[in-house]
Amino acid sequence: MDTILWSIVTYETRSREKPVDLFIKKQQPQAKSKIIHNVRLLRQYGNRLGMPHAKILGGGLYELRIRGKEELRILYCFNQKTIYLLHAFKKQTQQIPQKEFELAFSRMKELTKI
Repeated sequence: MDTILWSIVTYETRSREKPVDLFIKKQQPQAKSKIIHNVRLLRQYGNRLGMPHAKILGGGLYELRIRGKEELRILYCFNQKTIYLLHAFKKQTQQIPQKEFELAFSRMKELTKI
């Protein structure tokens, strides 16, 4: 069975910044390699990727879970065969903070207007 790779696009602000890319660049080498590994899994499996790597948050949003010394999260959504990486942050509580969810959700809404 041939696996069709999904396209991965990182969200870009109006000022041409890519917040997820900037977040990844700031991470330690070990965390960076885990992020790259998980993004590759996401690219390969898309919406079939599940726990412990990915989790449905609801409202069309998903989280890519990077575990290690620090818990990192990348929130993303799907649009046909494209995965949009919307927002990334260091997770410091059990629940995803509402402001992190809302930021990713507003970016998703912005993309669906295009």
